[in-house]
Amino acid sequence: MKKETYEKIIGLLGSKKAIPIIIDIFGKILTVLTALLYFVEIGWLVVSREYKLVAGLIIVPAVFFVLLSKFREKINAKRPYELYGFKPLINKNTKGLSFPSRHVFSIFVIGGSIWVINKILGTVILVMGLFLAVIRVITGVHFPKDVAAGAVIGFVCSMAMFIFLI
Repeated sequence: MKKETYEKIIGLLGSKKAIPIIIDIFGKILTVLTALLYFVEIGWLVVSREYKLVAGLIIVPAVFFVLLSKFREKINAKRPYELYGFKPLINKNTKGLSFPSRHVFSIFVIGGSIWVINKILGTVILVMGLFLAVIRVITGVHFPKDVAAGAVIGFVCSMAMFIFLI
């Protein structure tokens, strides 16, 4: 997206003081709710004595999170607000580390990993991930390519969960 597009979106959404607060809270709710659902699914699998799946739900997101973090440190892409010099809609002052979005990657690797064993819950989390991706872009903290890459990489990595079904 171009500077003008970000400025237009942020100007429109930032014109009412409550809107940025609501968007920020909604993004935080999506993040916390994902973590809660993730731990509930792990708990359910422990109770069900599905230890191999528990291991997968812990190992797959953790390993790929570390690998993605190292990858994005090497790339160290600038964020829209850095590149274009505007204030993001939400409180954010990180320099670089924009590509790919780790927030979006995380929700998609968790949602996809759960989807492998629980289609309904996994789909709910993946839909929540779409909302989070939109929030990260319209608030000016990521480019569309950052969240798209985070989503695709997260979902593709989550398919490693199939190994734990064998």
